[in-house]
Amino acid sequence: MNLLQNNELTMSTREIADLLNKAHSNIKISAERMAEKGTIALQGLKYEHNGNQYTEYLLNKRDSMVLVAQNSPEFTAAIVDRWQELENTQPALPGNYIEALESLIASEKEKALLAEQIEQQKPAVSFVADYVEASTGSKTFREVAKLLKENERELRAFLSDNKIMYKQAGTWYAYAKHQDAGRFEVKTGVKNGYNFNTTLFTAKGFAWLAGEIGRSKALQLV
Repeated sequence: MNLLQNNELTMSTREIADLLNKAHSNIKISAERMAEKGTIALQGLKYEHNGNQYTEYLLNKRDSMVLVAQNSPEFTAAIVDRWQELENTQPALPGNYIEALESLIASEKEKALLAEQIEQQKPAVSFVADYVEASTGSKTFREVAKLLKENERELRAFLSDNKIMYKQAGTWYAYAKHQDAGRFEVKTGVKNGYNFNTTLFTAKGFAWLAGEIGRSKALQLV
């Protein structure tokens, strides 16, 4: 964990690489490309390893989530959990009143800047906030579409085209590999004397789908 000048928590590209189990060099290249396009902002930091000096980048919460979603959407839940750990250990505000006030002003300016950046990057990264708000419990298809702000017909087409779900006898089912990966669960019941099955998105499945949609939209912006 590091702090920017305005006391904002950051995560390094080295930590993100460890989280994704990927080479730090590859994560750095991905971050640099996204920064060149204005998608994220980077702050360089030198470090030593085995007597040699290298560079890593520090990213704020929003930008680290975008970087993870671009490289490994299935790790969206992991980085949200990691940020919760960081924020639970966040240092207290400065004891000096003037310093505390200056910190608050800087924080508000940063919030305004981030809000502007997020607005400019919609819809490529809007799924991140949606996931944070709805990361627990299984969801119906309609609930997922609403949370992701997706048109239901277009979302059905996305699920079908990408071999995630298929329709059989009027009912939608998840493909076996996604079912086995824990992204869906099937609820059974009886209505008007008839048995029925309902396929629900698990929290893991919702996070994964949000990442897939976000990455697809980000690629469309390239």
